[in-house]
Amino acid sequence: MGFDFIFKLIHATRICWLGKCTHGHLYLMVLLVFGGIISSNSTFAQTNNAVKNKKTMTQAATPTSSASNNKATPKTTAKVVVAKKPKRVRITVTRPPSNAVAEVTRPSFATALGLRGQHDELSLKSSVALVVNQDTKEVIFEKNPNVSLPIASITKLMTAMVVLDSKLPLDQILVINSDDVQSYKNSRISLGAAFSREDFLRLALMSSENRAAYTLGRNYPGGMTAFVAAMNRKAKELGMTHSHYADPTGLMSENVASAEDLTRMLSAAYQYKLIREFSTWPEQTIVINNRPQKFLNTNRLVRTGNMDIGLQKTGFINAAGKCLVMQARVNGAPLLLVFLDSVGTQSRFADAERVRDWYERMPVGNAPAGRQLM
Repeated sequence: MGFDFIFKLIHATRICWLGKCTHGHLYLMVLLVFGGIISSNSTFAQTNNAVKNKKTMTQAATPTSSASNNKATPKTTAKVVVAKKPKRVRITVTRPPSNAVAEVTRPSFATALGLRGQHDELSLKSSVALVVNQDTKEVIFEKNPNVSLPIASITKLMTAMVVLDSKLPLDQILVINSDDVQSYKNSRISLGAAFSREDFLRLALMSSENRAAYTLGRNYPGGMTAFVAAMNRKAKELGMTHSHYADPTGLMSENVASAEDLTRMLSAAYQYKLIREFSTWPEQTIVINNRPQKFLNTNRLVRTGNMDIGLQKTGFINAAGKCLVMQARVNGAPLLLVFLDSVGTQSRFADAERVRDWYERMPVGNAPAGRQLM
């Protein structure tokens, strides 16, 4: 359209230049030229409007078509899942230093000597056993009775006899100090706890409290050295020729005795009323640091009342195994029972019950005749 306009304008100017048209003609030609331009512009505008209207109609129709398609086919949303990188777990292996020595539980002395597992007629689990009539000193049953072995907390019976022999006041208040704490670190009797000598004696015999036993020895005239010397002196007086004591708790494996020696100690300890009473006390509650603490007897046969027990003491350290000594009346007879190096936690008590049942099946007065202890 731009070239057509220019061409018409040039043509009209040329005619006028040649003098072939008047002013009227010139005016008319100019109108015709511009009329053509307007006509052309109008046609162009109409064409553009038609195109725009067509586009608008097309755009308006598109959503309708989409809506109809949506009715036929539900719209689905595609979820893009981005795979995560797997986490890396760092694995470390802790190895002991090259100079570290593996901690191995040492076998008991009886095991090392080949005594454990030996068969006997009662199928006891203890490596050493001895049953003696307290009155007649007759041996009713025996198994390795002359071997000296660690006796653990059975030692506390000797501790109690030495304390009572000293005639020290039982109502005297003793205080737990740092030496007592170092003797045995796992105890509810804390540093600074203060109780009477009698209370400590009861806890040592009933609940096998090691700090209680240690402070009894520490508060002996002359200290611990004098106390241990008195223990060995007492053993010698009782004829315990295969025994030795090193401390009042029994934690040291140097505290050793034979089963025969232990029956002698049992018989002697039975003569002390407080030892009989305290060792068979089922439980006791005392206040420590303003809190009540309940202490139980370490012998389940005492707590259950299954046997008529006059005196007892339990013991355990690795070197000794599970140990038990008792004075009990069975079938009307006072028996001294010794069990050393028992295998399991409850087997020493089971051995005592087995001996009781075996003895109760015997007619009264028909116990097997055995040798007599001197």
